[in-house]
Amino acid sequence: MAVALLRAGMKVVGCARRLEALETLAEEAGGGECLALRCDLRNESEILAMFEQIRERWGGVDVLVNNAGLGHEAPLLSGATDKWRETLELNVLALAVCTREAVNDMRERDVRGHVLHISSMSAHRVPAGAAMYSASKYAVRAMTEGLRAELRAIDSEIRVTAVSPGFVETEFAATMLDSEERAREVYSRYPVLQADDIARAVVYALEQPAHVQVHDILMRPTRQPN
Repeated sequence: MAVALLRAGMKVVGCARRLEALETLAEEAGGGECLALRCDLRNESEILAMFEQIRERWGGVDVLVNNAGLGHEAPLLSGATDKWRETLELNVLALAVCTREAVNDMRERDVRGHVLHISSMSAHRVPAGAAMYSASKYAVRAMTEGLRAELRAIDSEIRVTAVSPGFVETEFAATMLDSEERAREVYSRYPVLQADDIARAVVYALEQPAHVQVHDILMRPTRQPN
């Protein structure tokens, strides 16, 4: 997504714990203005510092893409509490803090901005054994509608969109299953979505006229059974 937005001419800030993974983005995009910041999104003080750095560099935020997220193989009857806590801290609380800071920044500058949450098909159904992950994504679904309602209540023209993919070939499965081998098996069953597919959905939502708000894009591999 960062590469797609760079190629679309945007100034892009990428934040993650692994700074080295971000520093290749501008090269992959063939140039463009890209700022890579190390940030642990489970740490609110680091999030606030990140937004301050963005304001110092480029004045503020016009578009926020809440892409960070993970899941663990941690069922309700046997899952480890620390796995549940990490899921909720990253998928829910970090998203809420980033959204609050970005929207307040947009409002202070009177920007018609856009907030995009990368959600999941698990915000619309609950796969077996993934209740806590689904709970976190149902929360994202609720926050998407809640944010839209709050923005309408203050007559703001900031837009909000969720993109809810099914299986996408990323590092997600290796994290959830704690196994690279099992992740490869999951992604080899049939052609799954690629990161570029999600990036195109994000660009589509951003490119709509100001009076068009794409609320949620549900997308899954054609052969995904559920």
